[in-house]
Amino acid sequence: MVCPFDRAQALEQRQRDQAIAAQLAQVRPIGPSRTHCLDCEHPIPEKRRALGGKVRCTPCESLFEQGQRR
Repeated sequence: MVCPFDRAQALEQRQRDQAIAAQLAQVRPIGPSRTHCLDCEHPIPEKRRALGGKVRCTPCESLFEQGQRR
């Protein structure tokens, strides 16, 4: 008989692997980042720009991802 804890651990590991694979499969922006936000024109922090392909500041990107715009 299989231990229920082992089954739960195996299920959790499968779900974690699927979540990681889904994140890695997402298209990532490439190219240079803008220096100022596309929506509000505030400067984009250097650490965020270093990720590449950033066009919005963090607050505006959050609103954009939620389907809202400023």
